[in-house]
Amino acid sequence: MSERVAVAVVGGGQAGLATSYLLKSRGVDHVVLEKNRAAHAWRSERWDSFCLVTPNWQCTLPGFPYRGADPDGFMVKDEIVAYLEAYAASFEPPLREGTAVSKLTRDDRGFVLATDAGEIVAGQVVVATGGYHRTTLPRLAEHFNPAVTQLHSSAYKNPAALPPGDVLVVGSGQSGAQIAEDLHLAGRRVHLCTGSAPRCARFYRGRDVVAWLDRLGYYELTVDRHPLKEGVRANANHYVTGRDGGRDIDLRAFARDGMQLYGRLTGVHGTRLTFGDDLAANLDHADAVAESIKDTIDAFIAQHGIDAPPEARYTPVWTPGEPVRELDYARAGIAAVIWCIGYGSDYRWIEVPVFDGHGYPRHRRGVTSEPGLYFVGLPWLYTWGSGRFSGVARDAAYIVDCIEAPNALALGS
Repeated sequence: MSERVAVAVVGGGQAGLATSYLLKSRGVDHVVLEKNRAAHAWRSERWDSFCLVTPNWQCTLPGFPYRGADPDGFMVKDEIVAYLEAYAASFEPPLREGTAVSKLTRDDRGFVLATDAGEIVAGQVVVATGGYHRTTLPRLAEHFNPAVTQLHSSAYKNPAALPPGDVLVVGSGQSGAQIAEDLHLAGRRVHLCTGSAPRCARFYRGRDVVAWLDRLGYYELTVDRHPLKEGVRANANHYVTGRDGGRDIDLRAFARDGMQLYGRLTGVHGTRLTFGDDLAANLDHADAVAESIKDTIDAFIAQHGIDAPPEARYTPVWTPGEPVRELDYARAGIAAVIWCIGYGSDYRWIEVPVFDGHGYPRHRRGVTSEPGLYFVGLPWLYTWGSGRFSGVARDAAYIVDCIEAPNALALGS
Protein backbone atom coordinates (compact mmCIF):
# COMPACT_ATOMS: atom_id res chain seq x y z
CA MET A 1 0.00 0.00 0.00
CA SER A 2 1.33 3.42 -0.93
CA GLU A 3 2.15 6.09 1.61
CA ARG A 4 0.68 9.49 0.85
CA VAL A 5 2.25 12.87 1.64
CA ALA A 6 1.51 16.39 0.52
CA VAL A 7 5.12 17.16 -0.47
CA ALA A 8 8.16 14.96 -1.00
CA VAL A 9 11.59 16.58 -0.91
CA VAL A 10 14.28 14.45 -2.53
CA GLY A 11 17.75 15.17 -1.15
CA GLY A 12 19.00 15.92 2.36
CA GLY A 13 21.74 18.46 1.66
CA GLN A 14 21.52 22.18 2.37
CA ALA A 15 18.86 22.74 -0.32
CA GLY A 16 16.61 19.97 0.91
CA LEU A 17 17.02 20.95 4.56
CA ALA A 18 16.32 24.62 3.78
CA THR A 19 13.16 23.66 1.92
CA SER A 20 12.09 21.40 4.78
CA TYR A 21 12.65 24.17 7.35
CA LEU A 22 10.33 26.50 5.45
CA LEU A 23 7.71 23.82 4.82
CA LYS A 24 7.68 22.85 8.48
CA SER A 25 7.49 26.48 9.61
CA ARG A 26 4.35 26.85 7.50
CA GLY A 27 2.81 23.59 8.67
CA VAL A 28 3.04 21.83 5.31
CA ASP A 29 3.00 18.03 5.53
CA HIS A 30 6.14 16.66 3.90
CA VAL A 31 8.96 14.17 4.01
CA VAL A 32 12.66 14.51 3.11
CA LEU A 33 14.13 11.47 1.39
CA GLU A 34 17.92 11.05 1.50
CA LYS A 35 19.57 7.92 0.08
CA ASN A 36 22.63 8.26 2.32
CA ARG A 37 23.02 10.56 5.33
CA ALA A 38 22.17 14.23 5.44
CA ALA A 39 25.05 16.32 4.05
CA HIS A 40 26.45 13.20 2.36
CA ALA A 41 28.41 15.04 -0.35
CA TRP A 42 30.21 17.18 2.23
CA ARG A 43 31.13 14.08 4.23
CA SER A 44 32.31 11.79 1.48
CA GLU A 45 33.12 13.74 -1.68
CA ARG A 46 35.53 16.33 -0.32
CA TRP A 47 39.22 15.99 0.51
CA ASP A 48 40.47 16.24 4.07
CA SER A 49 41.75 19.84 3.87
CA PHE A 50 38.67 21.10 1.98
CA CYS A 51 37.23 24.42 3.13
CA LEU A 52 34.70 26.92 1.88
CA VAL A 53 35.89 29.52 -0.61
CA THR A 54 33.27 32.02 0.52
CA PRO A 55 33.35 33.55 4.03
CA ASN A 56 31.31 32.00 6.80
CA TRP A 57 29.03 35.05 7.03
CA GLN A 58 27.57 34.01 3.68
CA CYS A 59 26.17 30.87 5.29
CA THR A 60 22.58 32.03 5.67
CA LEU A 61 20.35 28.97 5.72
CA PRO A 62 16.77 29.96 6.66
CA GLY A 63 16.44 30.27 10.41
CA PHE A 64 20.08 29.34 10.93
CA PRO A 65 22.65 31.93 9.86
CA TYR A 66 26.25 31.33 10.84
CA ARG A 67 26.71 32.32 14.49
CA GLY A 68 30.26 31.12 15.06
CA ALA A 69 33.26 33.05 16.27
CA ASP A 70 34.87 33.52 12.86
CA PRO A 71 32.41 35.10 10.40
CA ASP A 72 35.21 36.20 8.09
CA GLY A 73 36.85 32.77 8.16
CA PHE A 74 36.19 29.69 6.05
CA MET A 75 34.73 26.55 7.55
CA VAL A 76 36.67 23.34 6.90
CA LYS A 77 34.93 20.12 5.90
CA ASP A 78 34.14 18.83 9.39
CA GLU A 79 32.82 22.23 10.44
CA ILE A 80 30.54 22.35 7.40
CA VAL A 81 29.12 18.94 8.28
CA ALA A 82 28.67 20.04 11.90
CA TYR A 83 26.89 23.21 10.74
CA LEU A 84 24.42 21.18 8.70
CA GLU A 85 23.92 18.63 11.47
CA ALA A 86 23.21 21.44 13.93
CA TYR A 87 20.79 22.95 11.43
CA ALA A 88 18.84 19.72 11.15
CA ALA A 89 18.84 19.29 14.93
CA SER A 90 17.48 22.83 15.35
CA PHE A 91 14.13 22.01 13.72
CA GLU A 92 14.03 18.20 13.44
CA PRO A 93 12.95 17.76 9.82
CA PRO A 94 10.93 14.70 8.78
CA LEU A 95 14.14 13.25 7.36
CA ARG A 96 14.42 9.65 6.21
CA GLU A 97 18.05 8.77 5.74
CA GLY A 98 19.01 5.64 3.85
CA THR A 99 15.97 5.95 1.59
CA ALA A 100 16.85 5.98 -2.09
CA VAL A 101 14.41 7.14 -4.74
CA SER A 102 14.83 5.02 -7.87
CA LYS A 103 12.00 6.42 -9.98
CA LEU A 104 9.67 9.40 -10.13
CA THR A 105 6.58 9.18 -12.33
CA ARG A 106 3.17 10.78 -12.43
CA ASP A 107 -0.26 9.21 -12.75
CA ASP A 108 -3.82 10.06 -11.76
CA ARG A 109 -2.88 9.71 -8.09
CA GLY A 110 -0.14 12.36 -8.24
CA PHE A 111 3.63 12.00 -8.23
CA VAL A 112 4.73 8.45 -7.55
CA LEU A 113 8.14 7.88 -5.99
CA ALA A 114 9.55 4.36 -6.01
CA THR A 115 11.88 4.02 -3.03
CA ASP A 116 13.69 1.11 -1.42
CA ALA A 117 11.33 1.57 1.54
CA GLY A 118 8.15 1.36 -0.53
CA GLU A 119 6.05 3.54 -2.78
CA ILE A 120 5.23 7.12 -1.85
CA VAL A 121 2.56 9.21 -3.59
CA ALA A 122 3.04 12.96 -3.26
CA GLY A 123 0.93 15.89 -4.34
CA GLN A 124 4.08 17.91 -5.08
CA VAL A 125 7.79 17.12 -5.32
CA VAL A 126 10.91 19.20 -4.76
CA VAL A 127 14.09 17.78 -6.29
CA ALA A 128 16.96 18.98 -4.11
CA THR A 129 19.72 16.63 -5.24
CA GLY A 130 21.92 19.34 -6.74
CA GLY A 131 23.46 19.06 -10.18
CA TYR A 132 26.58 17.01 -9.48
CA HIS A 133 25.81 13.31 -9.76
CA ARG A 134 28.10 11.45 -12.15
CA THR A 135 31.85 11.16 -11.51
CA THR A 136 33.03 9.05 -14.41
CA LEU A 137 36.60 9.17 -15.71
CA PRO A 138 37.19 10.23 -19.34
CA ARG A 139 38.06 7.72 -22.07
CA LEU A 140 41.63 9.01 -21.99
CA ALA A 141 42.00 7.30 -18.63
CA GLU A 142 41.83 3.92 -20.36
CA HIS A 143 45.19 4.57 -22.05
CA PHE A 144 47.22 4.81 -18.85
CA ASN A 145 49.12 1.81 -17.56
CA PRO A 146 46.93 -0.03 -15.01
CA ALA A 147 49.74 0.38 -12.48
CA VAL A 148 49.02 4.13 -12.37
CA THR A 149 46.47 5.05 -9.70
CA GLN A 150 43.61 7.12 -11.13
CA LEU A 151 41.00 9.03 -9.13
CA HIS A 152 38.20 11.46 -9.80
CA SER A 153 38.60 14.54 -7.61
CA SER A 154 35.63 13.39 -5.49
CA ALA A 155 37.65 10.36 -4.35
CA TYR A 156 40.82 12.27 -3.44
CA LYS A 157 41.39 12.54 0.33
CA ASN A 158 44.98 13.57 1.07
CA PRO A 159 48.54 13.29 -0.30
CA ALA A 160 49.47 10.39 1.98
CA ALA A 161 46.69 8.25 0.50
CA LEU A 162 48.40 8.29 -2.91
CA PRO A 163 51.29 6.02 -3.86
CA PRO A 164 54.82 7.49 -3.76
CA GLY A 165 55.83 9.41 -6.85
CA ASP A 166 54.77 12.37 -8.94
CA VAL A 167 51.08 13.27 -9.34
CA LEU A 168 49.35 14.46 -12.50
CA VAL A 169 46.37 16.74 -11.84
CA VAL A 170 44.13 17.25 -14.85
CA GLY A 171 42.06 20.45 -14.69
CA SER A 172 42.67 23.81 -13.06
CA GLY A 173 39.20 24.77 -11.88
CA GLN A 174 38.43 25.16 -8.19
CA SER A 175 39.00 21.51 -7.32
CA GLY A 176 42.05 21.08 -9.53
CA ALA A 177 43.79 24.22 -8.31
CA GLN A 178 43.09 23.45 -4.65
CA ILE A 179 44.10 19.79 -4.89
CA ALA A 180 47.28 20.75 -6.74
CA GLU A 181 48.03 23.18 -3.89
CA ASP A 182 47.29 20.51 -1.28
CA LEU A 183 49.78 18.14 -2.91
CA HIS A 184 52.33 20.90 -3.50
CA LEU A 185 52.26 22.02 0.14
CA ALA A 186 52.81 18.41 1.21
CA GLY A 187 56.01 18.29 -0.81
CA ARG A 188 54.66 16.17 -3.66
CA ARG A 189 55.89 16.94 -7.17
CA VAL A 190 52.84 18.00 -9.15
CA HIS A 191 52.21 18.14 -12.89
CA LEU A 192 49.15 20.32 -13.57
CA CYS A 193 47.27 20.36 -16.87
CA THR A 194 45.56 23.75 -17.02
CA GLY A 195 42.32 24.86 -18.59
CA SER A 196 40.49 28.14 -19.08
CA ALA A 197 39.09 28.53 -15.56
CA PRO A 198 39.35 32.12 -14.26
CA ARG A 199 40.83 33.13 -10.95
CA CYS A 200 39.98 35.73 -8.35
CA ALA A 201 42.00 37.59 -5.74
CA ARG A 202 41.12 36.66 -2.18
CA PHE A 203 41.57 40.15 -0.75
CA TYR A 204 41.75 43.56 -2.39
CA ARG A 205 41.90 47.07 -0.97
CA GLY A 206 41.33 46.04 2.60
CA ARG A 207 38.50 43.55 2.17
CA ASP A 208 37.72 40.06 1.03
CA VAL A 209 36.74 40.31 -2.63
CA VAL A 210 33.51 38.45 -1.80
CA ALA A 211 32.58 41.31 0.53
CA TRP A 212 33.16 43.82 -2.27
CA LEU A 213 31.12 41.76 -4.73
CA ASP A 214 28.35 41.52 -2.16
CA ARG A 215 28.28 45.32 -1.83
CA LEU A 216 28.30 45.61 -5.60
CA GLY A 217 25.13 43.50 -5.72
CA TYR A 218 26.74 40.77 -7.77
CA TYR A 219 25.10 38.03 -5.72
CA GLU A 220 21.72 39.61 -6.47
CA LEU A 221 22.30 39.39 -10.23
CA THR A 222 19.72 36.99 -11.65
CA VAL A 223 20.36 34.58 -14.48
CA ASP A 224 17.96 36.42 -16.79
CA ARG A 225 19.92 39.67 -16.29
CA HIS A 226 23.35 38.11 -16.68
CA PRO A 227 25.03 38.94 -20.02
CA LEU A 228 25.35 35.23 -20.79
CA LYS A 229 21.77 34.45 -19.70
CA GLU A 230 21.40 30.70 -19.07
CA GLY A 231 24.81 30.13 -20.64
CA VAL A 232 26.40 31.25 -17.37
CA ARG A 233 25.43 27.88 -15.90
CA ALA A 234 28.20 26.27 -17.93
CA ASN A 235 30.91 28.66 -16.69
CA ALA A 236 33.76 27.41 -14.53
CA ASN A 237 33.99 28.96 -11.08
CA HIS A 238 36.90 31.24 -10.21
CA TYR A 239 39.67 29.48 -8.36
CA VAL A 240 40.68 30.87 -4.97
CA THR A 241 40.97 29.33 -1.51
CA GLY A 242 39.88 29.90 2.07
CA ARG A 243 42.72 27.75 3.35
CA ASP A 244 44.67 29.12 6.33
CA GLY A 245 42.47 32.19 6.53
CA GLY A 246 42.18 32.68 2.79
CA ARG A 247 44.59 33.58 0.02
CA ASP A 248 44.98 33.73 -3.73
CA ILE A 249 45.77 30.65 -5.74
CA ASP A 250 48.50 31.72 -8.16
CA LEU A 251 49.52 28.98 -10.55
CA ARG A 252 52.48 31.08 -11.66
CA ALA A 253 53.81 31.07 -8.10
CA PHE A 254 53.39 27.30 -7.98
CA ALA A 255 55.43 27.00 -11.18
CA ARG A 256 58.10 29.30 -9.79
CA ASP A 257 58.33 27.01 -6.78
CA GLY A 258 58.63 23.80 -8.76
CA MET A 259 55.18 22.71 -9.93
CA GLN A 260 55.15 21.66 -13.59
CA LEU A 261 52.45 23.40 -15.64
CA TYR A 262 51.13 22.37 -19.05
CA GLY A 263 48.33 23.27 -21.39
CA ARG A 264 45.31 21.01 -21.80
CA LEU A 265 45.92 17.27 -21.84
CA THR A 266 45.16 16.23 -25.42
CA GLY A 267 46.28 12.62 -25.61
CA VAL A 268 47.82 9.55 -24.00
CA HIS A 269 49.90 7.40 -26.35
CA GLY A 270 51.64 4.55 -24.57
CA THR A 271 53.54 6.36 -21.83
CA ARG A 272 53.61 9.62 -23.79
CA LEU A 273 51.31 12.48 -22.79
CA THR A 274 50.54 15.29 -25.25
CA PHE A 275 49.44 18.80 -24.35
CA GLY A 276 48.00 21.82 -26.10
CA ASP A 277 50.03 25.00 -26.49
CA ASP A 278 47.53 27.05 -24.49
CA LEU A 279 49.34 27.30 -21.13
CA ALA A 280 50.32 30.96 -21.57
CA ALA A 281 46.83 31.84 -22.79
CA ASN A 282 45.20 30.03 -19.85
CA LEU A 283 47.36 31.86 -17.30
CA ASP A 284 46.85 35.22 -19.02
CA HIS A 285 43.09 34.70 -19.13
CA ALA A 286 42.92 33.81 -15.43
CA ASP A 287 44.94 36.91 -14.53
CA ALA A 288 42.85 39.14 -16.79
CA VAL A 289 39.63 38.04 -15.10
CA ALA A 290 41.11 38.67 -11.65
CA GLU A 291 42.27 42.14 -12.70
CA SER A 292 38.91 42.96 -14.30
CA ILE A 293 37.21 42.24 -10.98
CA LYS A 294 39.62 44.67 -9.34
CA ASP A 295 38.75 47.26 -12.02
CA THR A 296 35.08 46.92 -11.08
CA ILE A 297 35.89 47.30 -7.39
CA ASP A 298 38.06 50.37 -8.06
CA ALA A 299 35.25 52.01 -10.02
CA PHE A 300 32.76 51.28 -7.23
CA ILE A 301 35.10 52.73 -4.60
CA ALA A 302 35.63 55.89 -6.65
CA GLN A 303 31.93 56.30 -7.45
CA HIS A 304 30.87 56.08 -3.81
CA GLY A 305 33.84 57.84 -2.24
CA ILE A 306 34.69 54.85 -0.07
CA ASP A 307 37.76 55.10 2.13
CA ALA A 308 39.75 52.04 1.08
CA PRO A 309 43.53 51.66 1.13
CA PRO A 310 45.25 51.67 -2.26
CA GLU A 311 46.81 48.43 -3.41
CA ALA A 312 49.34 47.67 -6.11
CA ARG A 313 48.14 45.47 -8.94
CA TYR A 314 49.33 41.94 -9.53
CA THR A 315 52.65 41.43 -11.28
CA PRO A 316 53.24 37.96 -12.80
CA VAL A 317 55.91 36.09 -10.85
CA TRP A 318 56.58 33.51 -13.57
CA THR A 319 56.13 33.36 -17.31
CA PRO A 320 56.12 30.12 -19.30
CA GLY A 321 58.76 29.61 -21.94
CA GLU A 322 58.38 27.40 -24.97
CA PRO A 323 55.34 25.20 -24.27
CA VAL A 324 55.98 21.58 -23.33
CA ARG A 325 53.95 19.52 -25.77
CA GLU A 326 54.97 16.02 -24.70
CA LEU A 327 55.95 14.16 -21.53
CA ASP A 328 56.82 10.52 -20.87
CA TYR A 329 54.88 9.93 -17.67
CA ALA A 330 56.78 6.75 -16.82
CA ARG A 331 60.15 8.50 -16.99
CA ALA A 332 58.74 11.45 -15.04
CA GLY A 333 57.77 9.07 -12.25
CA ILE A 334 54.03 9.87 -12.32
CA ALA A 335 52.34 7.31 -10.11
CA ALA A 336 48.87 8.84 -9.80
CA VAL A 337 46.41 10.87 -11.87
CA ILE A 338 43.65 12.97 -10.34
CA TRP A 339 40.93 13.94 -12.81
CA CYS A 340 39.48 17.31 -11.79
CA ILE A 341 37.06 17.50 -14.69
CA GLY A 342 33.82 18.26 -12.89
CA TYR A 343 30.63 16.27 -12.61
CA GLY A 344 27.69 15.37 -14.79
CA SER A 345 24.02 15.45 -13.87
CA ASP A 346 21.87 12.32 -13.97
CA TYR A 347 18.12 12.68 -13.79
CA ARG A 348 17.24 9.44 -15.55
CA TRP A 349 15.25 8.41 -12.50
CA ILE A 350 12.79 11.24 -13.18
CA GLU A 351 10.35 10.00 -15.82
CA VAL A 352 8.45 13.25 -16.18
CA PRO A 353 8.93 15.32 -19.39
CA VAL A 354 10.61 18.45 -18.02
CA PHE A 355 14.12 18.13 -19.51
CA ASP A 356 15.86 19.72 -22.47
CA GLY A 357 17.98 17.90 -25.04
CA HIS A 358 20.99 17.94 -22.71
CA GLY A 359 19.13 16.41 -19.79
CA TYR A 360 18.89 19.70 -17.87
CA PRO A 361 15.53 20.46 -16.26
CA ARG A 362 13.58 23.21 -17.99
CA HIS A 363 12.56 25.61 -15.27
CA ARG A 364 12.21 29.20 -14.28
CA ARG A 365 13.39 29.88 -10.74
CA GLY A 366 13.08 26.14 -10.13
CA VAL A 367 9.46 25.92 -11.28
CA THR A 368 8.93 23.45 -14.13
CA SER A 369 6.17 23.16 -16.71
CA GLU A 370 4.87 20.11 -14.83
CA PRO A 371 2.58 21.55 -12.12
CA GLY A 372 3.86 20.60 -8.69
CA LEU A 373 7.40 19.58 -9.71
CA TYR A 374 10.22 21.87 -8.58
CA PHE A 375 14.02 22.01 -8.41
CA VAL A 376 16.17 23.78 -5.83
CA GLY A 377 19.91 23.85 -5.15
CA LEU A 378 21.10 23.98 -8.75
CA PRO A 379 24.02 26.30 -9.63
CA TRP A 380 22.63 29.52 -11.10
CA LEU A 381 19.07 28.29 -10.63
CA TYR A 382 18.25 31.97 -10.12
CA THR A 383 21.42 33.73 -8.92
CA TRP A 384 25.10 32.90 -8.43
CA GLY A 385 24.34 31.89 -4.86
CA SER A 386 21.64 29.39 -5.79
CA GLY A 387 23.89 26.37 -5.45
CA ARG A 388 25.62 27.78 -2.35
CA PHE A 389 24.82 28.52 1.26
CA SER A 390 24.36 32.19 0.40
CA GLY A 391 21.42 31.94 -1.98
CA VAL A 392 19.57 28.74 -1.27
CA ALA A 393 17.28 30.34 1.34
CA ARG A 394 15.74 32.73 -1.19
CA ASP A 395 15.28 29.98 -3.75
CA ALA A 396 13.72 27.62 -1.23
CA ALA A 397 11.35 30.35 0.00
CA TYR A 398 10.20 31.00 -3.56
CA ILE A 399 9.55 27.30 -4.15
CA VAL A 400 7.62 26.98 -0.89
CA ASP A 401 5.51 29.98 -1.91
CA CYS A 402 4.75 28.12 -5.14
CA ILE A 403 3.85 24.97 -3.23
CA GLU A 404 1.34 26.92 -1.14
CA ALA A 405 -0.06 28.83 -4.13
CA PRO A 406 0.94 26.81 -7.24
CA ASN A 407 -1.34 28.60 -9.69
CA ALA A 408 -0.28 32.10 -8.66
CA LEU A 409 3.40 31.49 -9.34
CA ALA A 410 3.25 28.99 -12.19
CA LEU A 411 6.45 28.83 -14.24
CA GLY A 412 8.22 31.30 -12.02
CA SER A 413 6.34 34.42 -13.02
